[in-house]
Amino acid sequence: MTKPLFTPPWWARNPHIQTILPVLTKVDRPELTRQRLELDDGDFIDLDWLGTPTQGNPIVILVHGLEGSADSHYIRRLLTMLADKGICAVVHHHRSCSGVTNRLARSYHSGDTQDLHTSLTMIAAQYPNSPISAVGYSLGGNVLTKYLGEHRETSLVNAGVIVSAPLQLGACATRLKSGFSKVYQSYLIKQLQQKVHDKLSLPNLNTQMPVTQAEVAQLTTFHQFDDRVTAPLHGFTGVEDYYQRASGLPYLRHITKPTLVIHAKDDPFMNDEVIPAHDDLAPAVTYELHSNGGHVGFIDGGSPLHPKYYLEKRILHFLFG
Repeated sequence: MTKPLFTPPWWARNPHIQTILPVLTKVDRPELTRQRLELDDGDFIDLDWLGTPTQGNPIVILVHGLEGSADSHYIRRLLTMLADKGICAVVHHHRSCSGVTNRLARSYHSGDTQDLHTSLTMIAAQYPNSPISAVGYSLGGNVLTKYLGEHRETSLVNAGVIVSAPLQLGACATRLKSGFSKVYQSYLIKQLQQKVHDKLSLPNLNTQMPVTQAEVAQLTTFHQFDDRVTAPLHGFTGVEDYYQRASGLPYLRHITKPTLVIHAKDDPFMNDEVIPAHDDLAPAVTYELHSNGGHVGFIDGGSPLHPKYYLEKRILHFLFG
């Protein structure tokens, strides 16, 4: 199969159409089977399986974005195509993202590679002869980038695809404070605020949270939320320490497994600081920067009521040829 090319239709050249329309046109999702993975710190993560793994056959692990899940439009579409091809897959849910509140005060963040490593270690132990591929979207793409760069040759992922990843977290947080991008920030912050409110209402977690119910409403930007909530809950000294240590960009040069990174220059979540220079890329990394595509969009045809997409075709071509 030849490599697919991305050209948006005339009606989907606007980055906000590319970003928002896919959210409004969710597709059906194949039936999934949930597995709960207990963690050493007393918490848990949920894995949703597509099909039953068999020794020697490939497994694809999907890592969703901020406040995403197996129900996210991009996860649903890729699962559907993998099901059509008979390829087993599993959705790695970040803590608190599977529809069930996690047990601890901490949650997940953009640089949290330990939970992903735990999932991969379990899968590799149970199916040692099955090659594992990984696809990470947005925040999940940053997590996957960092994981691949941290583990290098020992990575349990044989090949990866990273889509619309905010590889420079500070730059992305700044971008989301301006223009129409503030709409995306507000939408996501409200979901994060609700999760903090939920934990503050639990007697066993209330005293462990770094903010009060009244303070949560004042955290209206990612800089504010990450400084007051994300950083202290996950061992960072503040927002700048978190953004510096959790950003995936510096890890691209250390990746040794075949990896495709896809960005859109018009992504409303990002600016040019996210675009890696040639020297930032390891030989194993293939980088695609498209003029259009928005944030996890990449509509390349169909109609506004029934859009078609470049992403799934490109992902499957890279991973399986």
